Amino acid sequence: MFGEPFRGSAAIHAGIVTAKELRGPRFRRLLRDVYVAAEVEVDLALRSRAAHVLVAGRGVLGGWSAAEILGASCAARDAPAEVVTRVRQRAQPGLQISHERLPPDEITEVDGIGVTTPIRTAFDLARRQPLTEAVIAVDALTHAFGFAPAEVIGFGYRHHGARGSAQLPEVVRLSNPLAESPMETRVRLAIHAAGLVAPVLQYPVGPYCLDMAYLDICLGVEYDGRDHLTQERAMRDLARQAYLSKAGWEILRFRAAEVLFHPSSAAAKVREKITLLTR
Repeated sequence: MFGEPFRGSAAIHAGIVTAKELRGPRFRRLLRDVYVAAEVEVDLALRSRAAHVLVAGRGVLGGWSAAEILGASCAARDAPAEVVTRVRQRAQPGLQISHERLPPDEITEVDGIGVTTPIRTAFDLARRQPLTEAVIAVDALTHAFGFAPAEVIGFGYRHHGARGSAQLPEVVRLSNPLAESPMETRVRLAIHAAGLVAPVLQYPVGPYCLDMAYLDICLGVEYDGRDHLTQERAMRDLARQAYLSKAGWEILRFRAAEVLFHPSSAAAKVREKITLLTR
C-alpha cells in the first residue's frame, strides 16, 4: 500500500496513518509531505515519482527525472529529482526546480506522470549540464527514441537565446546515438579527449557486438559493468572471449572506477594498445 510515494497530509486526512506513525520507523520522508514505506529502495526513479506527487497538476518532471521516467536512464546515482512548474515552488534538498511555462507539445505522459518530451529533455540537459554529462544525456535519449542529435539544435531554434544554448553544437558534435550506456559514452569521450581516432560503435563480430572497435587492427574497447558474476554469466563471457580471440580480436575492458575517476588512464591504455598493434 505504501510502496509508492504518497502525500502524508492526505493519508492523515483519510485516516490511513497518523502523524506520529509518519515520523516513526515505518516510513521514509522523501520530500516535504511526501513519504514512502521505509523498506522501499530509494533511487532516482522513486525520487522522481515523489517529485511528481509533490507538483501533480502544477508541473511536470524535467531533466534527469524526465529521462529516467522516459526509460532513457542516464543520470548519476546522486542526481536530484527535477520538476518544471509554472507556479512558485519552495526549494528543498534533493529537488531541482525550474520555473517555466512549457508549450503543450513539449509535455508528454508516462504511466500517468507528466514529463518533458524526449527532445525537450535532451535540449535541457544538453545546455544545462557539464559537457560530458550533456553528451551522455543526448546519447541516451537519441538512442532510446531514434532522433538524430542534430535535431536538438533544430529544436533549440524554438527557444532562441535560452541559457546554455551556446554549448549545443559541441554536444551534438560529440554525440552518437549508437552508444548503449553512459559508461560507453564516457570511454568514448576519454578517447576523443586524448586525440585518438574515433572507434566504430556497436560493431558486430559473429553473434557478438563490440561496444567500440578499431577495425584495421582488430581491437575492441568495452566497458565491463559486471559487478556480480553468476556462474552462468561467467560461462557466457568465457565463450564470448574465446570466440573473439579465435576471430583475431584483442579486447580492452575497463571497469567503472577507472572510467569514472581515471578516464585519462583508460585513454592512455587505448593509445598504448593501438601503438603496439600498428607496429
